Amino acid sequence: MAKSAEGWLDETRSAYLYRVIAEVERDSPRAELFEKLAHEAEAQAAIWAKNAGLASVPAFVPDLRTRIVAGLLRRYGARAMRGILAAMKVRGLSVYSHAAPGHPAPTSVEEVGKRHRGIAGGGNLRAAVFGINDGLVSNASLILGVAGASSGNDIILLSGIAGLLAGAFSMAAGEFVSVRSQREMYEHQIGLERAELAEYPEEEAEELALIYAARGMSVRDAHDLAGRTIADPRHALDTLAREELGLNPEALGSPWGAALSSFFSFGVGALVPVLPFLFARGEGALVAAVALTAAALFGVGSMISLFTGRSAFRDGFRMLAIGGGAGTVTYFVGKLLGVSLA
Repeated sequence: MAKSAEGWLDETRSAYLYRVIAEVERDSPRAELFEKLAHEAEAQAAIWAKNAGLASVPAFVPDLRTRIVAGLLRRYGARAMRGILAAMKVRGLSVYSHAAPGHPAPTSVEEVGKRHRGIAGGGNLRAAVFGINDGLVSNASLILGVAGASSGNDIILLSGIAGLLAGAFSMAAGEFVSVRSQREMYEHQIGLERAELAEYPEEEAEELALIYAARGMSVRDAHDLAGRTIADPRHALDTLAREELGLNPEALGSPWGAALSSFFSFGVGALVPVLPFLFARGEGALVAAVALTAAALFGVGSMISLFTGRSAFRDGFRMLAIGGGAGTVTYFVGKLLGVSLA
């Protein structure tokens, strides 16, 4: 009984939000998709209401959370709200993964979801590069700020090590919570989809067909592919997660893996400006730290060009200018607050 009541609430809330999206998308072909999805959600809500023993479907009164999300939808649009909408079981979000609704849809069960594959590996490399960059800029700025205020090598070294550890643990904790939360949301949504597939597979196939049709497939082909997909247990849940909720399970890594990767990538970057103070003292150590950090910033910036497709020299110089600017400002702030390096 409680499960049916929860199913009714999920579907009626989804129907309400579909109509808000259709209102926001009123000048777009997507408006028709979300109006139809609203009707499908209401039909599914009626099934849950019947299972719960209700004589009629009660009127839905949106709660505070739903009203807030509806307000944000009207302000920022559905594309910007995809993560929140997926958590509230709003389907059809995969239409926002492409520039236009006419993006070619898969034409066989085997092709379903293939375009999502291979993303995670590039994402890991990107995260590592940006983690190193964060460590470089933040710890170099900290060390230069302390160096501007104090000439003591031990104080500078202690500050650099403290900055490295604090930043690395902070980054690791943030990544762990982020990835764990994403996985929990995915697991929860998959559980709901599994229950709905068992309860009303025909309605789930109809929703999937609406999404395929909105992306340019003929209505007949969309219904045919959706029916074959839902009938295949190996693909049904994975496809519903991708196409209805816009979730890509292959893009979700391990929380511990993400935390450790973030910890070590930040730590590697943060260690660079600290190294000279382990082997030298005074002005020589500071000059060596600045030179080593500048070279590392240029190198990391050049690596970022792998993701931007722009000139390696341009991105390297831009990263050097940004990091150099941050370090210069913190050095002079430290100098104003303390004494200059002897």
